[in-house]
Amino acid sequence: QVQLVDSGGGLVQAGGSLTLSCTASGPTFSGYAMAWFRQAPGKEREFVAVITANVGNTYYSDSVKGRFTIARDNAKNTAYLQMNALKAEDTAVYYCAGKIPSGWRISNPSGYSYWGQGTQVTVSS
Repeated sequence: QVQLVDSGGGLVQAGGSLTLSCTASGPTFSGYAMAWFRQAPGKEREFVAVITANVGNTYYSDSVKGRFTIARDNAKNTAYLQMNALKAEDTAVYYCAGKIPSGWRISNPSGYSYWGQGTQVTVSS
């Protein structure tokens, strides 16, 4: 069973930066897509970014495009989310997710098989 452990959250001032990490157990990490979602209090879980397996194509939500960067290091079984120019509205619990079957919409959290435990990001204005 694959386990994802995400980390790197914290408190940061608006305009600042944070990098989240998500490390996966198991030998098949390079073979599946990795994504980040976030959930603010009282809101639904929201797609942030995804990086595909192999080629490593990236896709972002409009709300973070140009500010966040998703990356992966298959040798370390780790995915990253570099977050720059943070805003108060970025405050949420951030979750990494892995492995979604082909044909599913990549922004649909229901399609992902593996989830991290979440890491809190708080941006003070």
